[in-house]
Amino acid sequence: MQDIIYGTEQFTLAIPALVNVFSLMSLAFIVSILLTPLFTDFLYRNKIGKRIRNTAHDEKKAPIFYKFHKKKESTPTMGGLLIWVTVAVITLLLNLDRAGTWLPLAVLVATGMVGAIDDLMNVRGQGKHNGGLEFKYKIILYTIIAAVGAYWFAYKLEWIDRSIHIPAVGDFIIGWWYIPLFIAVVVFSAQASNLTDGLDGLAGGVLATMYAAYTFIALTLGMTSLAVFCATVLGAILAFLWFNIYPARFFMGDTGSMSLGMTIAVIAFLTNTLVIFAVISLIFIIEALSVIIQLTSKKLRGGKKVFLSAPIHHHFQAKGWHETKVTQRFWLISGIAANIGIILALVGRGN
Repeated sequence: MQDIIYGTEQFTLAIPALVNVFSLMSLAFIVSILLTPLFTDFLYRNKIGKRIRNTAHDEKKAPIFYKFHKKKESTPTMGGLLIWVTVAVITLLLNLDRAGTWLPLAVLVATGMVGAIDDLMNVRGQGKHNGGLEFKYKIILYTIIAAVGAYWFAYKLEWIDRSIHIPAVGDFIIGWWYIPLFIAVVVFSAQASNLTDGLDGLAGGVLATMYAAYTFIALTLGMTSLAVFCATVLGAILAFLWFNIYPARFFMGDTGSMSLGMTIAVIAFLTNTLVIFAVISLIFIIEALSVIIQLTSKKLRGGKKVFLSAPIHHHFQAKGWHETKVTQRFWLISGIAANIGIILALVGRGN
């Protein structure tokens, strides 16, 4: 046992818990990195490649986006499938726990399956503008998953009677408001993660820092199973990144970005760190807000844009930044945000 003292507070990190964290993270990395060449070969042989859209989120022409990304047409997608399948198998075999892993695992798999259907429809040129599931149908499906998760969180795990924690402020009982809050946050996180997945390695690197942060936070709260789950996801993401950094051998796809984005928000609720999550997910928030600002401006100002292209990582590309510069600087911002989030988690720990 290792005692760590911060100010007047003390928490214990058990050596066996740390061993489990690093063991399953390593196992997930090794399994994923060994399977990836076989999986990408399958994707290439079966021509499961990404279709690059030439429209923006308001379905208007997006020439700047298309200019930078048309060369990536037909690059294999659905790489996220390898992440969540690996995590699911390892968790089911070695880390299944009702309070710690049932809910995030179920959300990861369910959202990943919806994303896989969307990716396949995109590859086959099905759906509106041959781009897969329509946005409204995706929102409906993800909201249903979130609603089921909210019910389990509030009633089966009995969070309906517990307080929401604001660091250095206190705890507040919100009762049934947990349900709409849960749904709104996890769906927003899924969409924001999907928006972030626009450059080689960008979403993977950002998600890696977020899951690393929550591995540590869960450990300090004594939530060993959840910490091990986060570490397992982290290991699989790192293996994916090995092949996804510029120039990407394959893309994450909705099956990865949506599932990983929704699951990390669920973990924020389970650790009672929702306010801290807003800091750790800073890149997600910036990316999502840039799209909201862009669409609002175009609608209210007669088509005038705030950014050259949105999400904001495309704006920097249009300004002349190389793709790798944008990605690496966003990684740095995400790492610092995660670091600040951990500090806040230690300074004001919740119940």
